[in-house]
Amino acid sequence: MDPTTLLAFAAAFLVFAASPGPDNMTIVARTLSHGPTAGIAYGLGMVAGILAFLVLAATGLAVVAREMGTAMTVLRHAGAAYLVWTGIRLWTAEPVLPAERAGGKRPGLAASVLTGLALNLGNPKMPLFYLALLPNVVGASLAPAQVGILAMVIVPVEALVIGGHVLLAGRLRRMLRTRAAVRRANRVAGGTMIGAGVAVVAAR
Repeated sequence: MDPTTLLAFAAAFLVFAASPGPDNMTIVARTLSHGPTAGIAYGLGMVAGILAFLVLAATGLAVVAREMGTAMTVLRHAGAAYLVWTGIRLWTAEPVLPAERAGGKRPGLAASVLTGLALNLGNPKMPLFYLALLPNVVGASLAPAQVGILAMVIVPVEALVIGGHVLLAGRLRRMLRTRAAVRRANRVAGGTMIGAGVAVVAAR
């Protein structure tokens, strides 16, 4: 793959990754509610799912996507249900100032990682994205070396997008200095997560 082709792939993937959607909404919501670590944890699971599809692309993505249709649907609905449940809990939670969370119980980061992974493995847009784009980048087949090269493009692009959303949400979170402001932020974040879960289920 020549540098021009890789740059074109990076640009296309950046547009895909940065576009508004359930993943970016959830990263912002989790960062607002539980801090940057929670947002990054979800992002790590998201990237793992994206890379898993890249590996599947090397083994015949069209066939795999067809065979995994039921499993992808189950993963998508399970992840969406978790987002909705978490959003409802956040909406109804008592407001706690960020400074008061310092020594308190932290939410399970593993659950955030697994949710990001499940939602991306169940994302019907991922196979379509790769099927539409990869043949123009690497041709009909995808060798292991090409998987590694594309992964080295995907990871920094996702780091940029995830980091940008976490940074923005983190700055907004530091502005929460009253319980009333925290309650409003919780309800915005909770409503966002509920909306993200509904959007995931509605995706085709």
